[in-house]
Amino acid sequence: MLSPHLQARVEEIVKHARGLTAKSLEPEVASDHLAYKRLRQELLRYEATVEAYDGWTKTRAEIEGAKLMMADGATDGAMRALAAEELTALQAQAQHLEEAVKASLVSQDEDDHKDAVIELRSGAGGDEAALWARDLYRMYKLLAERRGWKMETMEVSAGEGGGLKEAIFAMRGSNVFQDMRYESGVHRVQRVPATETAGRIHTSTATIAVLPEAEDVDIDLKESDIEMQAMRAGGPGGQNVNKTSSAVRLTHVPTGISVKCQADPSQHKNKATAMRLLRTKLYEMEVERRHKERSDARRGQIGRGDRSEKIRTYNFKENRVTDHRIGLTVHQLDQVLEGRIDVLLDALKMASREERLDAL
Repeated sequence: MLSPHLQARVEEIVKHARGLTAKSLEPEVASDHLAYKRLRQELLRYEATVEAYDGWTKTRAEIEGAKLMMADGATDGAMRALAAEELTALQAQAQHLEEAVKASLVSQDEDDHKDAVIELRSGAGGDEAALWARDLYRMYKLLAERRGWKMETMEVSAGEGGGLKEAIFAMRGSNVFQDMRYESGVHRVQRVPATETAGRIHTSTATIAVLPEAEDVDIDLKESDIEMQAMRAGGPGGQNVNKTSSAVRLTHVPTGISVKCQADPSQHKNKATAMRLLRTKLYEMEVERRHKERSDARRGQIGRGDRSEKIRTYNFKENRVTDHRIGLTVHQLDQVLEGRIDVLLDALKMASREERLDAL
């Protein structure tokens, strides 16, 4: 059975969702594209809870009906046996729906359905760190291919020796942020670099920040608040490098947040990409502000890893990957680097779910 406290919370959610549904039918809302889209996005967050709870309450009513039939003295033996059989099935169904209600509550996050923007940067370790960043970039590219996600490079800065200093890329698909959010943090590698002649193991790091990609309805950017600076693109080779002012830097004056994009030869396309990055940065800042207001506990959850926290170690000698947040070790490093990180992501989602259930 759902506890009285939990049931009361669910009933509040259901009532709120029904109110949103009614509001979506109002002419003034239906005619306002942004308002309607915002409302539908919020409704989507409650859909699973409403459906599971409606099923649960209906099943509970059917259980009471089966119990009354069994207790009715006028019911013959055959009917009583059928009622008992039905009661067993209904009780199992009610248990399943109760779990579905709980799961819908702990999985609710306003950003779960969003696409993701990933910022990947080399950390400690010099050239080897840049090579490690390149390997992680390849890992995520293979993951995207396996899952049918679209991956778009928004900005890239090459390092020495074929590595990556920085790569910013978007991933689009079904609930991308819901899975990729667990990759935020410091990824540490332990291996013998190709340039190491004595065979010594070196430790290097790369940092990942996973942001929910903001949409127009999330952040209203005013042109008057944005300063744009055009500059010549820098980097290795390319006919436009240092010849045309295709690179763009946008600064949001009220916050001082600045982004740069030079991935495309077209200044127009670079500005559009920079606007997306700026909107996403501002949205992330707003999300963090709301989380602080709600409770300090939210920041400790697995689902929002601090980008300065060491979350995972990749040890080449032992073919081992260890996720330090949940104490999980798998000896499948070769598979993980081929984009097969599902075993890690699934375990993290389950741990986060249990953590959030305990807090209900």
